[in-house]
Amino acid sequence: MSVSPVKRQKMESVLDQLKHHTTVVADTGDFNAIDEYKPLDATTNPSLILAAAQMPAYQELVDDAVAYGKKLGGSEEEQIKNACDKLFVLFGAEILKRIPGRVSTEVDARLSFDKEGMIQRARRLIDLYKEAGIGKDRILIKLSSTWEGIQAGKVLEAEYGIHCNMTLLFSFAQAVACAEAGVTLISPFVGRILDWYVANGDKKTYEPSEDPGVKSVTKIYNYYKKFGYKTIVMGASFRNTGEIKALTGCDYLTISPKLLAELSKEYVKLTPTLSVKEAQACELEKIHLDEKAFRWHHNEDQMAVEKLSDGIRKFAADAIKLERMLKVDVISCCLLPPLVFLSSTAANLQFLVVWLRIRNL
Repeated sequence: MSVSPVKRQKMESVLDQLKHHTTVVADTGDFNAIDEYKPLDATTNPSLILAAAQMPAYQELVDDAVAYGKKLGGSEEEQIKNACDKLFVLFGAEILKRIPGRVSTEVDARLSFDKEGMIQRARRLIDLYKEAGIGKDRILIKLSSTWEGIQAGKVLEAEYGIHCNMTLLFSFAQAVACAEAGVTLISPFVGRILDWYVANGDKKTYEPSEDPGVKSVTKIYNYYKKFGYKTIVMGASFRNTGEIKALTGCDYLTISPKLLAELSKEYVKLTPTLSVKEAQACELEKIHLDEKAFRWHHNEDQMAVEKLSDGIRKFAADAIKLERMLKVDVISCCLLPPLVFLSSTAANLQFLVVWLRIRNL
């Protein structure tokens, strides 16, 4: 239903109304989008950083990260790893200049089944933020919601005071385990759940209230509020604005710039669908999951098993692409000084071909 221009002037946009009921988070590494939509928090991941790092506007950050990796020295692999960590922190630090809240920075998805590796990498990222003058209270460390990731989050929260955002969350079992671990925040993926049901079922369209992803987050929210868990529920990975509006009242929602733009241009009355009062009235049973029970219950959810493994692979693939991009810059820095001393263009080109073969590129 269209709204008259006069009423539109008096009415807030759907995005502004949403901010009254839910903390709006920007799911992007693009500073311009953050400046435009003024979210409280922002989230990043390897895919978003990879996309942003390829934009000319952010080349200076890439150059700074490469220079940092080279400065620390070590093997080429070590330099690239250090450059990647630094790049994530440089983007995070710039984002924090534009928001009043926290930024989420993700640990390498290839560590998803390595509890100690995740703890070490998380502490390293926090140290890098500290070097940049940013305290850990403004950072959420993103970890995959595997059993190992959840236990890493438990240790980071309890022993180091590092706040964690558990990502790639698709099953109720994952949500229960995260609550019991006492992590700060979870990110259940709404749109990817919908994707799976559309791809694997006969039904291809869903009303927002019947959307499988919306129903999953609603159940998790109600469970957390009924049993008094402090862990924040942040719906993520939306496919359309209908999903977002159907979760109005959820603690946090992290939204892409495209959907933020759509919400900012829509003028209809927005009614909260989730509330603590209604959650506490729900008939839900409290459960406890040890490792064996977690693995069994999660395994019983085919969608969650497939989407978790798929999500880890995709984030890992983008991390590898980012490393390759930085590797080119690192090697370029190594190549330039010797080339300057060669006598001709032909000699330079011949040297470059031989050098690249040696480096297996």
